[in-house]
Amino acid sequence: MLQALGLGRNEEAVYTALLSRPTASSQELVRQTGLGESEVARVLLDLSERGLVVVAAEGDDRLPDPSDGGSPRPSARYRLTPPSVALAPLLVEQRNALHRAEAAFTMLTEQYRSTAAHPAGSVVEVVVGREQVAHRFHQLQRGAQRELLMFLVGEPSAVAREDADVSESSALDRGVDFRVVATKDYLDGPGVGRDVREGISAGLEIRLAESLPLKMMVSDRERAMVPLDMADSGGEPSAIVVHRSGLLTALVQLFEREWAQARPLFDTSRGVRAEAAADDRPTEGELEVLALMLAGVSDRRVASQLDVSIRTVERRTRSLMDRAKADSRLQLGWHAARAGWL
Repeated sequence: MLQALGLGRNEEAVYTALLSRPTASSQELVRQTGLGESEVARVLLDLSERGLVVVAAEGDDRLPDPSDGGSPRPSARYRLTPPSVALAPLLVEQRNALHRAEAAFTMLTEQYRSTAAHPAGSVVEVVVGREQVAHRFHQLQRGAQRELLMFLVGEPSAVAREDADVSESSALDRGVDFRVVATKDYLDGPGVGRDVREGISAGLEIRLAESLPLKMMVSDRERAMVPLDMADSGGEPSAIVVHRSGLLTALVQLFEREWAQARPLFDTSRGVRAEAAADDRPTEGELEVLALMLAGVSDRRVASQLDVSIRTVERRTRSLMDRAKADSRLQLGWHAARAGWL
């Protein structure tokens, strides 16, 4: 948590240990953090120099000096300077550094685009090799600030699904809008259903398509990555990275078209399910059976009211359950409400 403000792992351990109590001796901090005495002495001195820690109590009121052998002075007790006072300058410093980095990023990006020596490279970049493809994939995904669009087809070839899941979680944690269209066979992979459910719970939007023309990822509608046929690169994974251009616009439009036609996925207690498409809506006769069934009417009375046979009622009910992929009438009712059938 505090490493983003410039504190190391051990500094954060001592700082949070002090945060949980009014004061503490160096020996208490050694026991609580599990760090060595000399390391605690070094950390306390460092935190003191930064104004984050002060001596709070009796005895030798000097902070331990690692140059004296690294032995903390047990008679002294230490407390934190109020975080609202001590951490504010560190936060301002990090913000200023981020602003400078963003300004440099913008300048370098514009300079690269305007360089006459890279007219083709400014639009399409070819990446060859498993490590290089994976590196560029993570760069695009972790660099997204607003939106990620993705086509998922078959088994991953260059980026392990576990590694992709980490980048995905990072993007969702940052509040990036993440939309995915996947083919049906993608969900057949081991553990994919669990990962999809976790993604949906974290804010991922995913839809299912019968087929897709290609694998693809689009980052902030400014860059896209499309894998190439491995046969064209000597069997090594390869891809193109497309920058802002008419080609990128076409890829975004392709995604939006497939997204509009795909079936949304949702999470249930029994796993990930696809919502019914428009052409899968029940017939008028099936909806009549469904309405009476949900009202608690028995199959025999439904048959009597609709003037059909009991076998017709059972057949229509089975058709509804198959369409909803439900194993019970209770699940059928839940799906009907969710899909807006009635």
